Amino acid sequence: MSEDCCEVVITAAEAEWLAGFTRRLVADRLAACGHLVPAIRSVYRWQGAIEDEPEARVALHTRAALVPEIAARADAEHPYEVPCVLALPVTGGNPAYLDWVRAETRAP
Repeated sequence: MSEDCCEVVITAAEAEWLAGFTRRLVADRLAACGHLVPAIRSVYRWQGAIEDEPEARVALHTRAALVPEIAARADAEHPYEVPCVLALPVTGGNPAYLDWVRAETRAP
């Protein structure tokens, strides 16, 4: 059963801020791990203008039931007015890895 696990993508302007946020989520057992990409380029529309900015991205592996708490933490702690927090479903994977994700995150 993999449907109870998901990947949560979060972006931020500063890779070090995002790494610290990820460490706090892992310490609080909201995510089993986070794979941080320190340099991406984001092109988006914000307040009527097209923006083209460097950002960092993390892919968190967690339980789907923990996504609301992760999103609430991002809303409270993230420097952006509207932080990117996207939960992507996991439809399969290594059963042992998915068991590890469940074991390293708290039960909902």
